[in-house]
Amino acid sequence: MTTQSEKAQHFLSLHHGDSPLLMPNPWDAGSARILASLGFRALATTSSGFAATLGRIDGNVTRDEAIAHGASIAAATDVPVSADLEHAFADDPAGVATTVTLAIAAGLAGCSVEDYSGTSLYPIDVAKERVAAAADAAHSGDTSFVITARAENQIRGNPDLADTIARLQAFQEAGADVLYAPGLADLDDIRRVVAEVDRPVNVLARPGAPSISELAGVGVKRVSVGGAFAYAALGALVNAARELQDQGTYGFWTMAGPGAAAARSAFTTGES
Repeated sequence: MTTQSEKAQHFLSLHHGDSPLLMPNPWDAGSARILASLGFRALATTSSGFAATLGRIDGNVTRDEAIAHGASIAAATDVPVSADLEHAFADDPAGVATTVTLAIAAGLAGCSVEDYSGTSLYPIDVAKERVAAAADAAHSGDTSFVITARAENQIRGNPDLADTIARLQAFQEAGADVLYAPGLADLDDIRRVVAEVDRPVNVLARPGAPSISELAGVGVKRVSVGGAFAYAALGALVNAARELQDQGTYGFWTMAGPGAAAARSAFTTGES
């Protein structure tokens, strides 16, 4: 794949395979190259993981920063990259469309758009208009840019499955290519969501979530990890630092050695 259009088309096709697309979330160019070298076929940025690299918590990154970060991840590897762009850094549909246009220009293959403003959920009609604007901007050219529409109910204090499904159905009607309700963990709930929409469904891998094989069995087409890998790396850093500080030993090299080997392999493959 040498063009953005080919990457975007390939990215969309990966959502229609027999098994879920496993799409991890790197937090910088190096982690992106390592994940690609391990055989993952697509990647996505993580807003929380990226914010952590800047010493911030999630929701405190600007649009310019997020777009530049997405561009750096997309340039680091040849696999398609989708960007976590939160609520597209805009409340109005025109602003959402501008963000999508910037993401396309950055060389990304897709992006996500949330129905949460940062303080509250948008009314369903407003949320639908925002997705429609994103889809129009994504599909008006020849890039086949992939829009993932997110219904945030489950992680924003409103675990109303019927409303979540209604929102996802509205986003489907608005032109979204992929649907995502982060926080869903009950297999029966996930089965119901998949059955009541007609777009590929993404599930977030989190504690208590069904296994990949179980998700495949109910028709889930994509699984992502959000900020989990970034925080796992930070957790390893904390454990290594505490060992050095409290015990004065170097057992952390049991993890550092394989990590260094993976980096040497990924960073010398000749990828762009």
